[in-house]
Amino acid sequence: MAEHFTLRLADSRMLAPSVRHLVFERADGLPLAFIPGQFLQIHFHYDDGTATKRSYSVATVGDGSSPVQRIEIAVSYVDGGAATKLLGGLELGGTIEASGPYGRFCLQDTDKHPRYLLLATGTGVTPYRAMLPQFEKLLAQGEREVVLLYGARNEAELLYGEEFEVFAQTHPGFTFHGCLSRQPRVVPRSGDRPGHVQHVLAELAPAAERDIAYLCGNPNMVDAAFNALKEFGLPIPQIRREKYISSR
Repeated sequence: MAEHFTLRLADSRMLAPSVRHLVFERADGLPLAFIPGQFLQIHFHYDDGTATKRSYSVATVGDGSSPVQRIEIAVSYVDGGAATKLLGGLELGGTIEASGPYGRFCLQDTDKHPRYLLLATGTGVTPYRAMLPQFEKLLAQGEREVVLLYGARNEAELLYGEEFEVFAQTHPGFTFHGCLSRQPRVVPRSGDRPGHVQHVLAELAPAAERDIAYLCGNPNMVDAAFNALKEFGLPIPQIRREKYISSR
């Protein structure tokens, strides 16, 4: 059941020119129990007093087996956005109101297919960061693969890109492809791919008997990838979706 609580900002850093990584702790000192893939809702008011809320996936790296003390999220800046004004200007020690966790964009025990196809754009990659310990356990069992296709306009916008690169280097069976649609890296890497994530799917030859797919991020990408995967023959139950929409 979702809880309501106060969060206090403990740390922050810029992930990209327009994305901030925020680390919170509950003001009551209690840990947060969540399943990787779930999200929190931040509650606040517009200048006219109207109540509103925004949803942010928990980016904390955890296996879901025990609560966490540090609650991490990634926030994209939206010009003139009310949430940007709130979270962009929040200083260390500042507090916000939140509730959660919510959502079912999580790994399922029924996922028995040998390969996971993870597609993301923007902050839609945060659930996959939280899932890394779960993938580590799955890969250790053998006969499983995980492929992450992460779309961004350029290298600077590959959020947590270095973390995924290191994970891929240290965990056989995990492959990371940075899909850069506007500008390639100055020093290209072997996993890089040009263009949008949905266009790289053909290289992977998705198949119903092999793949379970997770799509998270920009609605246009999610819709395009969903349609492409259906054309490759994946049944709808094997395609999990979460759309991220920027709200002012």
